[in-house]
Amino acid sequence: MITIEQIKVRLTEAIKQSGMKQTDLAKMLNISQSTIAHYIKGDIVPALDTFANLCKVLDIDTNYILCQE
Repeated sequence: MITIEQIKVRLTEAIKQSGMKQTDLAKMLNISQSTIAHYIKGDIVPALDTFANLCKVLDIDTNYILCQE
């Protein structure tokens, strides 16, 4: 069974490994820097549309983040 915690961990790792600044990533996604910080802390997960765009910007497979591979 996949848990939201597993998804949060993979998403956090992907953001950190991208090497992108939170402010730059936020601008690209049209969200606030503090929202990115909350993703990294694992406080919240992005809305579905933001999640899809985040994966695209980070060039990561959504299946990986969703623990499907």
